[in-house]
Amino acid sequence: MFIISLPTDIFTYPDVSLPDMWTVEQRLSKPSLTSDEVAGLVMSAMNTLLELKKPQPGSRVAIGVGSRGLCNLSLVVQEVISSLKMLGCHPFIVPAMGSHGGATAEGQLEILEEYGITEAALGVPVLATMEVVTVGRLEGNDCGEYEGFEVYCDKYAFEADHILLINRIKPHTDFTGQIESGIGKMSAIGLGKRHGADAIHRHGAVGLANLIPRIARYQASHLPLLGGIALIENESCQTCEIHPLTPEQIGREPETELLKHASSLTPKLPFDQIDVLIVDEMGKEISGSGMDTHVLGRLHMPSLPENIWGGPEIRVVAVLDLTEASHGNATALGLANITTEKLISKVDFEKTLINLRTSGEGSILRSSLPLILPTEDDCVKTAIATCGRFNEKDVRVVRIRNTARLSTIEISEALLSEARQNPSLVVSESCHKLNVQTKLDPVGQ
Repeated sequence: MFIISLPTDIFTYPDVSLPDMWTVEQRLSKPSLTSDEVAGLVMSAMNTLLELKKPQPGSRVAIGVGSRGLCNLSLVVQEVISSLKMLGCHPFIVPAMGSHGGATAEGQLEILEEYGITEAALGVPVLATMEVVTVGRLEGNDCGEYEGFEVYCDKYAFEADHILLINRIKPHTDFTGQIESGIGKMSAIGLGKRHGADAIHRHGAVGLANLIPRIARYQASHLPLLGGIALIENESCQTCEIHPLTPEQIGREPETELLKHASSLTPKLPFDQIDVLIVDEMGKEISGSGMDTHVLGRLHMPSLPENIWGGPEIRVVAVLDLTEASHGNATALGLANITTEKLISKVDFEKTLINLRTSGEGSILRSSLPLILPTEDDCVKTAIATCGRFNEKDVRVVRIRNTARLSTIEISEALLSEARQNPSLVVSESCHKLNVQTKLDPVGQ
């Protein structure tokens, strides 16, 4: 990697000051579940699935777990394990996360370990491999132009007597379709490991939308699926609903309806036009693209319109740090315009490039490096100076912790009037000078 050394004062703006900011709380439309409620709903969902297809005592059941930092994940997994053990089954965990973790079994185990998904914590084996088995090829009236497309499955999951998947239902960051992030995607791409993920992503955004439901339906009819535990999170990224999906529902209308519902609850910025968005941190556990494209209103996919699903118009995005849970994976850093030397120092370019290579068409535009500046303050001042507004008082600045945690944000004076007229927002009475040396800490999370 070549580093170009330049004088550090080239992009400093001594005449630009950090703005006064007001704290804003967004009211939630859906309350979060307590731990007891989560446990009860998982048990109820498992009862629904196990009544339809009851495994025999001694059956080996593979539980697919992904690479996202889902709220209550370890609790949900533990309850699923308990339900299966009550029937005399032998459950085990498989990482169902495509090419994440540097496309290595060790990397995927490391991700699960950070979420508390370990043999020591859960009392069941965690079996990781990048080896896959060919399940078959798409065929029949359902496959359309994808006739003959090869379908893969994680070797350990394929050899199990049953498979059960746990995932969150939410909009995908790369495309819009009948099935996006959820149980169907985990079946098609997560269980497919790098082989399956790479093959699907080579068809681009349109191919993702078309292939994922077809492959999910094929997996459901050709693998011993028990079904899926579908989690839905509210605007604060807290678990608010849990639903069972039977094999016959995966990749079909019931999952589509859950996606529509989940889309109405996803975090959103409450402004249509923002001059400077300051993002304290990006990360793979936060979003598949590090920063959620729905929140940014930026897509960077050559085959699709830039803002296909709406969202704010943001002139300059400054991202300041990379989460430790990303393990150096800074996929889609190119969605930002400015970043810090600190963030770049944390990037594992091999892991990042492997993920970008697997993600297909999004890799070209999203892999470009933003302007790299020495400090967080340099990033903010440069963003303000280059956003196209001469008067600093007129610059519409929003600061967030990350694109998943929007319950608490900070705004500049230029947005005060609009914020105070929004009934879903509570604006602080007093202001404070912007301080990006420490991360914003949203309440209730």
